[in-house]
Amino acid sequence: MESVAFIQWCLDHLNYWTITLLMAIESSFIPFPSEVVVPPAAWKAANNDNMNIYLVVVFATIGANIGALINYYMAKWLGRPIIYKFANSRFGHMCLIDEAKVQHAEEYFDKHGAISTFVGRLIPAVRQLISIPAGLARMKQGTFLLYTTLGAGLWNSILAFIGYYLSTVPGIENEDQLLAKVTEYSHEIGYVFIGISVLIVAFFIYKGMKKK
Repeated sequence: MESVAFIQWCLDHLNYWTITLLMAIESSFIPFPSEVVVPPAAWKAANNDNMNIYLVVVFATIGANIGALINYYMAKWLGRPIIYKFANSRFGHMCLIDEAKVQHAEEYFDKHGAISTFVGRLIPAVRQLISIPAGLARMKQGTFLLYTTLGAGLWNSILAFIGYYLSTVPGIENEDQLLAKVTEYSHEIGYVFIGISVLIVAFFIYKGMKKK
C-alpha cells in the first residue's frame, strides 16, 4: 500500500525527476503504464512555464533506459533458470510476470535479433520485457542502449505529442478526461506500430537475404 501511495504521490507531483523515476519503474519488471506518465507531463508542460515538452521526452527516455538496464543486467547476471523461477514465483505474479510472457519476449528476440530491442519498445506486452532476452543473450551493451534509446524515445515522443495536442482540445479540463483520451489513442497507435514493426523486420530480413 505504501508503494502505491508513493507512486500516486509522484503522479500528483510530476516533474523531471518523478518522470524519470516512474519511467524507470515502467520499463523494469514492475508493471506501470507509460500512458499515465508522459501524456499528463506533456499536458502540464503545455500549460506550465516551469516544464518543457522536449525535456519531458528526454527525462522519460532516460528513465526508460534505467529500467531497461535493470532488466538487462538482472537477466545477464542471474541467467535463464533463475529468471524463469522468478517469473513463476508469487512475487513475479504480483508484478504481472509469468513464464509465458518471458518466453514470448525471448521468442520475439530470437526471431528478430538485435533490432527487436528497438521494435519491441513499440509493441504492447513486449515493451517492458524485451530487455530480459537481450540480457540472456548477452547482447552488447552499446548496441542494446542505442536501440532501446531510439525505441523508447520514439514511443515517448508520440505520447508527449498526444498529451501536448490534447491540451488544445476543448472539454479536456482535468487529468481523468486526459487519460481517457490517451488510452483511446495509445491503443490505436499501438496497432499502427505493430504494423510498422512488421514492415521494419521484413525489410531487415530482405536485406539480410539479399546480402547472402
